[in-house]
Amino acid sequence: MLMTIVGIYSFYVLISIYTSIMQIGYINENKRKDAVLLSPSEFLKAGNYAVAKEKLTILSSFVDYLFFIAWMGFGIRVLQENIFFTNDAFLNIAIVMGFIIINSIVSLPFAYYEKFVLDKKFDFNKSTLGLWIKDTLISFIMTLVFGSLVVWGIYLIITNFTLWWLWSCVFIFAVVILINMLYPAFRATFFDKLTPLQDDELDERIKGLMDKTGFVSSGVYVSDASKRDARLNAYFGGFGKAKRVVLFDTLIEKLTTKELLAVLGHELGHFAHGDIYKNIGLVGVMLFAMFGIFGNLPESLFLEMGMSQTPALMMILLMLFMPVLGFIMMPIMGIVSRHNEYEADRMGSELGGPAGAIELANALTKLVTENKSFPLSHPLYIFFHYTHPPVLERLKELGVDLDKKI
Repeated sequence: MLMTIVGIYSFYVLISIYTSIMQIGYINENKRKDAVLLSPSEFLKAGNYAVAKEKLTILSSFVDYLFFIAWMGFGIRVLQENIFFTNDAFLNIAIVMGFIIINSIVSLPFAYYEKFVLDKKFDFNKSTLGLWIKDTLISFIMTLVFGSLVVWGIYLIITNFTLWWLWSCVFIFAVVILINMLYPAFRATFFDKLTPLQDDELDERIKGLMDKTGFVSSGVYVSDASKRDARLNAYFGGFGKAKRVVLFDTLIEKLTTKELLAVLGHELGHFAHGDIYKNIGLVGVMLFAMFGIFGNLPESLFLEMGMSQTPALMMILLMLFMPVLGFIMMPIMGIVSRHNEYEADRMGSELGGPAGAIELANALTKLVTENKSFPLSHPLYIFFHYTHPPVLERLKELGVDLDKKI
């Protein structure tokens, strides 16, 4: 059974790396051809950035694979043998958190390289080393505190319920919903500074859009995201009346008012169609599958690993295989998500009035340009990784004449 588990993970890594290699080859083949949406120099730059990111992903996948083999072969056992607590709950929490901390430390060089080498080279990074260290420490402390509480919750479920995997699934599903509710508040408290939108006219027009779709919000806020990154973004966070509309200051700076309203109209389209609940439902299905599989593993696996079936071991196995199940589910989630994006685009263009489609198309083009998103991708890469349709397909659906747009 152990070899079967390792074989499944190995196959996942091979497919993942193969997909990245195909994407790299596809981009290298097309980046020096006629530019699409971008100027020739920006088109080449976006291609180089995409290739560099994929190479980093391949290296990261290879390192993750080596650590997976190490964890399954001896790492979990070494961790269990070198952590001592008389209290069983504390012991299991410490083992799981030790696993999480070690993996976090391993990922740090990749995060640093992406931020201060790759993103800096392509003019994305605006953060200082001090700010990055501060953000990393805050994230680490939050992971330590809240992660320990979640692990404790699952430990209690495993030790008190026969169908522990089902109740653990329900518990983690509730945690996911809670994170979605609290994310804007945590981000505002520990990372970004959020200030109410000062442009009264824009604020009024945004609220007018929200009224059309029945979106109730606690306010429209601007994030000082430019102190960390040059990319453009916006998000809606929270549930119920606690929902917030958050605009990155970079988005306000680069888009016209009509383009900004078109982007928000698109996001409101997701709300009107209940897409957030559909996505949460898909996450619930993935969690159910994951807990269902790992809650019913044969005893032979643990005998082969030379370890007893402890709560800590069950949680670590779940975390080790989460990327595999996510990769398997991604094509299904991608198909649903891409359909939702087309529908949101349609509603965003309708909310924008007669010129709504044009304004949304202009906004999408600017997002591609400012975020240096290479507009072409290999079909296999789209199948496994894209939650949004390729921008060229979105523009076609909006009725944009690409010959004039390019």
